[in-house]
Amino acid sequence: MTPKARWLSPLVGVLVIGTVLAGCTPAPRLVDTPVTSPVPDTVDTGEVVIGVSTLAGGYNPHDVADQSAITTALANVLLPSVFRPGPDGVPQLDRTVLSSAGVTSADPYTVTYQIRSDASWSDAAPLAAEDFVYLWQQITGNPGAIDAAGYRLITDINARDAGKVVEVVFDQPYPGWRSLFSGLLPAHLLKDAPGGWAGALQSNFPATAGPYAIKTLDTDRGEVVLERNDRYWEEPATLDRIILRRADQTGIVEALDAGHDQVALARTDSVGTNLLTDLAPAVTTKSVPRPSVTTLTLRPDRPRLTDLAVRQAVVASLDRDQLITVGTGNGPAGALRADAQVLAPSSPGYARTIPATPAAATAAQLLGGAGYVKTSAGWTKDGRPLRLVIGAPEEREGAQRIAEDVARQLTAAGIGAEVVEPPADQLYAQLYATDAGSDGNDGDGDGQGDAVDLAVISQPVGGDQATVLATNFGCTVPEDGGQPVPANPLGFCDPGLQATMDAALTGALSVTDALAAVEPALWRAAVSVPLFQEADTLAVRPEVSGVTVGPPLVGPFAGAASWRRSAT
Repeated sequence: MTPKARWLSPLVGVLVIGTVLAGCTPAPRLVDTPVTSPVPDTVDTGEVVIGVSTLAGGYNPHDVADQSAITTALANVLLPSVFRPGPDGVPQLDRTVLSSAGVTSADPYTVTYQIRSDASWSDAAPLAAEDFVYLWQQITGNPGAIDAAGYRLITDINARDAGKVVEVVFDQPYPGWRSLFSGLLPAHLLKDAPGGWAGALQSNFPATAGPYAIKTLDTDRGEVVLERNDRYWEEPATLDRIILRRADQTGIVEALDAGHDQVALARTDSVGTNLLTDLAPAVTTKSVPRPSVTTLTLRPDRPRLTDLAVRQAVVASLDRDQLITVGTGNGPAGALRADAQVLAPSSPGYARTIPATPAAATAAQLLGGAGYVKTSAGWTKDGRPLRLVIGAPEEREGAQRIAEDVARQLTAAGIGAEVVEPPADQLYAQLYATDAGSDGNDGDGDGQGDAVDLAVISQPVGGDQATVLATNFGCTVPEDGGQPVPANPLGFCDPGLQATMDAALTGALSVTDALAAVEPALWRAAVSVPLFQEADTLAVRPEVSGVTVGPPLVGPFAGAASWRRSAT
């Protein structure tokens, strides 16, 4: 059963008509509202139920295809990290996992980590150097890994004292080393597991090393049950259990109103936000920005988009404001317009870099200059129509709405367009392939087929800024040498910009200076149209305390171990 089919399964409850987003006119979709039982007379103060918008499978926090609010939430309470962002966003050593970490050699550049002797996985296996090695090898050996540029600087990892002392050697200085090795995974269980890295955490967690453990993870039923981890070596979590329960926007509001849910972390449009605000007793609501930006990518390695003028014409044909409205529904993400290529609106140092919007007539001028002729059937070149395929992940309805509106706008401008909706892992696998446009022939004789020319994706923006820049827009050199190739979902590689990115990554150039040079070039290249930083609404009933928005780009689950619930 596909993720979309599971989402629509009648087993989870009664189907209702989805709310139509304000400011756009896509066809309404059927969504699910779980059936809830009456609130018991005796309140279980050891349990908190949280309403969420989706529990779609794929929970690997290092895989760009698995990004979601739920993936981030589960990683925070189930997986160990050597550093975690503090209240100001600055990484702080997690002393529940490590006793120390620091640079111990300048030549070669070496960072040494001392793992606590009592830190272990829920199956009693010790947390050790092999977990560091596994994560390094998998991130550098598989496409679509978040913050991969930092891991690619590592040349070796050595272990001492039964794996509790880890020495990480880099080929160059790396000021952003504190961003590495978050969300460590159990190497002893995953290194030989069927499916390898691609199958890691697709439907469950084989072992955990945090204050909570998984009791139940049932995406068909729409429920995840987390229970206090009895093997956790540090101070135990306050709550006995946390339950994540999927519902649509209306169902979440009703569950909070009735007391079935005590907290919500959900996607809302303007209607849902207003409904939450009007609840009585008063429910505290806040916006929680995610570490991702919804972005429209234009692939320069595709035959129809190789020409810069054509890409610029496509961008000039689009109403970006309308796409933002369609994608956000004027919900909390609507206030987080992404007007820069690299940094998100909630990131420190963020500043608008977007150039002036081109006039509508610019698109026709650019296409004409590229050899296209406007006919009654649209823009053609050598008798062949300009047709583009737009991809959006099957599991992400918001991305699909944006893709459909992009197709509508391009069609109105005389550019043929169709939308495909493969599963997220398949879409990202295609985007990271380095031969997407190598022969210009995808099977239908005109160089088009179903290969994606444009895609609506979530670009990761958390962590070290220089690392984000190099990972999202940089190149790599093949092991056998040769010309640099794209190492990002844009299919973009500019050797002229790579030197600037590398200098920022190693600290030879400040991030501020690097962005001043790179941002204008990225806008001119017309390979990426950032739209908005993704965000959820956090709603908390008065009987629950300790729930905050959390550190920047981390979210409320960073403090889940100290949440409390009262009887009233």
